[in-house]
Amino acid sequence: MHELHISDTHHVYLVVVDIDEFRRLLVLAEYERITDAAEALQMSQPTLSRLLARAEHELGARLFERDAAGARPNPYGEVVLAAARDITRRYDELRDDLATLLDPETGTVRLAFMDSMATSLVPRILRDFRREAPHVRVALQQKPGHEMIPDLASGRTELAIIAPRPPGPHGWLPLQRQRLVLVVPAGHRLAARRQARLDDLADEDFVTVPAGFGFRSLIDDLLAADGASVRVAFESPDMAAIEGLVGAGLGVAILPERFAGVSGTVGVDLAAGHAERIVGLTWRTDRPLPPTAARLLEFLSRAGPFD
Repeated sequence: MHELHISDTHHVYLVVVDIDEFRRLLVLAEYERITDAAEALQMSQPTLSRLLARAEHELGARLFERDAAGARPNPYGEVVLAAARDITRRYDELRDDLATLLDPETGTVRLAFMDSMATSLVPRILRDFRREAPHVRVALQQKPGHEMIPDLASGRTELAIIAPRPPGPHGWLPLQRQRLVLVVPAGHRLAARRQARLDDLADEDFVTVPAGFGFRSLIDDLLAADGASVRVAFESPDMAAIEGLVGAGLGVAILPERFAGVSGTVGVDLAAGHAERIVGLTWRTDRPLPPTAARLLEFLSRAGPFD
């Protein structure tokens, strides 16, 4: 349906004209005879005449002049026909664009992921998925986990790679278990240890992500479960940056094992139980997934986990 608002100094009218009515007006203008237009539209002449009268009533103006020679658009009709051509063209383009986006063979899926997955899990997933669905476009959105949840709710994001599992109406597919280690500078007093206890960190400067991030909640819960506390010296949303700060001798950190060693740091096993992060795929369960997103979900269900 297309809504036109027509106003004068006294009244405002809400006029509703559907797409098919615009198309019939265009056919009538092409044939210039109600009889011929009705035949082309495969409807009776009286039915087309009533539809024309209804459209003119709704728009508040006579659009076609009728006489023995036929029905031709008047100046008001020309204005409406110009708008009808534009509206029907844009509507058809919209339908074509949506069909392309939703086609599981050629459509688009919107996938959000955490910064820490940018150089590891996400490239693996995209490489493997592209082999199976080479014409599907994956629109990537890189952001913190707490920003993904409202985007899933609004529909701006369809699937998200996140940790930990979000509460509420969200599906969950575990993708990867990541072992957490204590990351220390080379030559640190704990660097030669086979294992470190969390209470060993009491006197250390600690580098971590800011409060509000899912990984910060995971670290806080891990410390609380062991009755340990730390002195936070630096915060960064980027785990690679955290490892770099540790490498510069500015503190210690708890990170997924793959970050250790990049800047000459040393990864030390933690004696704490459940020192791991589970990364998974989430989506809203209170609405159906678009076909292309459902295809990626089905693929990951078969291809994972990616440990």
